[in-house]
Parts: sequence; C-alpha cells; structure tokens
Amino acid sequence: MGLKWTDSLDIAIELDETHPDTDPRYVNFVDLREWVIALAEFDDDPEHSGEKILEAIQAAWIEERE
Repeated sequence: MGLKWTDSLDIAIELDETHPDTDPRYVNFVDLREWVIALAEFDDDPEHSGEKILEAIQAAWIEERE
C-alpha cells in the first residue's frame, strides 16, 4: 500500500527521514510537492495536490519535529 496525498502524517514521517537537515517551516510548497512525489512509497496522482493538502503535510512535519 503506497502513500496517498491524504496520508499527511505518514508523508511527514517519510519527509523527516528523507530530509533530516531541513526545517519544514521554511519549505515552499513547490519543493514540498516535488519531495512528496519523489518519495519511494508515494502512489497517488501528482495532480491531486493542493494548497490545503500541502499545508496539512507541512503542519504534520513541523509537529513531528517537535
């Protein structure tokens, strides 16, 4: 089972492991979207992302760091 856009916490965990030296508070949505799509486990339509989804992923990533 791959990651979908709605799996914000799981995506955040994967991003944290993939980009450990990145502060998620300063990642722009263009980069965030590309990084999510590049995850090995990601298995969803790249065109189905939007600002609200990316905000949820970024918020989960920030929370994961704390």
